Amino acid sequence: MTPSYHDLYWNSSDGLRLHARDHAPAAGQSARGTVVCIPGLTRNAADFDALAQSLTAVGWRVLAVDLRGRAGSERSPDPSAYNPRAYADDMVALLQSQNIDKAVFIGTSLGVLVTITLASRAPERIAAAVLNDAGPKVPRQALARIGSYAGKPVPPMDLAQATAYVESIGKAAFPRFTGDDWRAMASRSFRRREDGLLELDYDPAIIRTTRPWVLWLLRPVLWRAVRALTARVPVLVVRGALSDILPADVARQMAATSASARLVEVPDVGHAPTLSEPEAREAILALLERVR
Repeated sequence: MTPSYHDLYWNSSDGLRLHARDHAPAAGQSARGTVVCIPGLTRNAADFDALAQSLTAVGWRVLAVDLRGRAGSERSPDPSAYNPRAYADDMVALLQSQNIDKAVFIGTSLGVLVTITLASRAPERIAAAVLNDAGPKVPRQALARIGSYAGKPVPPMDLAQATAYVESIGKAAFPRFTGDDWRAMASRSFRRREDGLLELDYDPAIIRTTRPWVLWLLRPVLWRAVRALTARVPVLVVRGALSDILPADVARQMAATSASARLVEVPDVGHAPTLSEPEAREAILALLERVR
């Protein structure tokens, strides 16, 4: 199958070669602007392929990024460079490399924290934002759950084993997934080695600087950043109805910070919605109609 995107590369301020999937607006559509999609902690740009198809169909250019240390982006020799400030600065470097003044940012999980950080460091770069299933307050039990598998050594696998692995850690969040869905997720999560076996497609060192207690201490700062963001631009908060990362009350509080903020809940999905669900997709398209 011919890819629906082109590979785009740019350089970070500390010299890493970073990668994004560049999805162009569909033929015949008037260009409407740029959407930058930022994935979760151990995820990558492939997670946004389905959403990109919907957004390019109505004229948006979609840049789905691989954060440093993931998939097509180089790994940092210094694990301390895996942090939200560095990721946010990488987004600024991406926009600069493409001569883009501002964009709509869609962040999933860690991508929410990156978007909030970017809003604090370069607010003029954000035209609107989608905050997908994460917020200023994350329950400690949920962080412990992610810590139970993220960054843990996993032996090389074949596709069947990789599929069983992703299902074992994700089945509670996606109870309606079929075998094909799990195989597709495995394909997005692993890279093929020269011997044909699969390995997880991220640098295990990205976990070393992920400290749950820091997020706990930063809650007041993150709430201020969310309020500042929703005061400036349209914001959509997306929550999976089964999510343990974004509690329902926190999602409602985020959406209540401004009249320009909206909340959509995706039924029968935990952490995190893929954003290809009809409820999420339609809410995002509605948000984009509000961007000027």
